Amino acid sequence: MLSPKDWTKLPERRAFEYTPPTDPLKILHADDDLLVIDKPSGLLSVPGRDNPDSAQNRLLGLHPESLLVHRLDMATSGLMVFARNKPAQRHLGLQFERRHTTKSYIARVAGQVLGESGRIDMPLIADWPNRPRQMVCWEKGKPSVTDWEVIDRETHATRLALHPITGRSHQLRVHCWAMGHPILGDRIYAVDEVFDAAPRLQLHAWKLGLRHPKDGTHILFEAECDF
Repeated sequence: MLSPKDWTKLPERRAFEYTPPTDPLKILHADDDLLVIDKPSGLLSVPGRDNPDSAQNRLLGLHPESLLVHRLDMATSGLMVFARNKPAQRHLGLQFERRHTTKSYIARVAGQVLGESGRIDMPLIADWPNRPRQMVCWEKGKPSVTDWEVIDRETHATRLALHPITGRSHQLRVHCWAMGHPILGDRIYAVDEVFDAAPRLQLHAWKLGLRHPKDGTHILFEAECDF
């Protein structure tokens, strides 16, 4: 049995084979300006070099006018917003760029997190020799901040609500790993024991608040977590 101090020793894993889920895409909201989907874990947000199957392409098959606004990691499930026209895309894109949206994720992490809430403030940068990994770098990293709070505790895991203040690549995954509590099922940042503890990455884009591009009304979307 590995102890928490060993969880930061990242392993090398076999090559990944893309086998996306085949369930129909779940659309949670649709109006004249935007579409909101619940992306399943294991499905790319946008087409890859050799993998055209993605949330974007599946949605284009249903709504050819849909336009990308933001992305989720392939392994992460939950809320994704698409625009249905160019003005809406610009409006929504600026909200994400200027951090005018509010985001909440659910994560199940290894071990017992001390305390009931806190803030992770660790600058991140790409770990270029080990892409797509990111890493903490106090000298050259970009500011990266995540607030967290405990939702529930299990014998060997803690369920957290994560609220990213910034939006760096892999931010939540790296921040949880760096604080000593990697997310269960994470093939990039978890040792075998933690990776094998769940059938998929236990990270879900749970809530998303934004201003509607038509009239600025604040709206909050929520996608039920299935783990």
